[in-house]
Amino acid sequence: MKPLLKRSSQILLILLLLTAAWAAWTYPKIGALSYRLTMAIEARLYGLHPIQVEIGEMTLAVYEGGAADAETVILIHGYSAENEHWLRFARHLVDDYHVLIPDLAGHGDTGYQTRWDFGIAAQARRIKQMMDQLGVVDAHLVGNSMGGFIAAHFVWAYPEYSLTATLIDAAGVQSPQASDRDRMLARGEDPFSMHTREDFKRFYPMTMAQPPWAPAFVLDAQAEAYIARRDALEHIMRDLMNSEPLDAHLGEIQVPTLILWGREDRLIHFSTSQSWSALPASQITIWDGIGHMPHVEIPRISAERLRLFLEGSRRNPA
Repeated sequence: MKPLLKRSSQILLILLLLTAAWAAWTYPKIGALSYRLTMAIEARLYGLHPIQVEIGEMTLAVYEGGAADAETVILIHGYSAENEHWLRFARHLVDDYHVLIPDLAGHGDTGYQTRWDFGIAAQARRIKQMMDQLGVVDAHLVGNSMGGFIAAHFVWAYPEYSLTATLIDAAGVQSPQASDRDRMLARGEDPFSMHTREDFKRFYPMTMAQPPWAPAFVLDAQAEAYIARRDALEHIMRDLMNSEPLDAHLGEIQVPTLILWGREDRLIHFSTSQSWSALPASQITIWDGIGHMPHVEIPRISAERLRLFLEGSRRNPA
């Protein structure tokens, strides 16, 4: 009887080890699948659907919603982000606007190729190519972080295709004060360069002061995604940092501009909003207790502020 019990114990131990190995292997994948499924359901509920837009060198993955004959709003995500981050913001726009949310080159479902140019001018040109392919003659450009830099460059480079610009915690100009990330970079540390889940846990609070709730297995999946994309993200960042800032061109941007910022932004200091205020036709709103991604932290409030601005610009065009 004892040998039988011993053999049963060994079998049970092997099964437990196999189960543990399976759980460890699939855990991040389940988190990633759960997140993508949730986002797909939310997109459908909000009236947004995925489309593919061929622009020559690549195919952009884009969410589209609203009436095609309404004014177009293009939402441009930031560095290392993706178009799904805009969904809860966009739901407040689709009833009255034609909304386009692209995954930029190197991000999300658009993918990454080493031969692509990830500089700001190239990224803005791809937005223009997307508009051309979809028959959009002009648009309101809205961008967060790197996406704000792209939006500002777009309205400077393509004014005839631009109605307004909304810059949300936007990169692209000099900051009067150093952010937490600036101080880390000065020490030779980049919070975006991750090797472990612990690195992600230190980074994630820097992105938002009031992040929406997400289960641990989803956050761990996002950590694994950052780790897997580290080399690609470093390439994109090099091209971004080599892009010409817009400080010297702000006086040339004539479209109405809305500047939105979270005072607790740890990636781009909120004082940068004052640099952007040199734009001739600009308005500024700064939210206390909000970080680098107001469109994710307070989607309804930030979308309502955008709607108010767009309605005002329609009544009082520049």
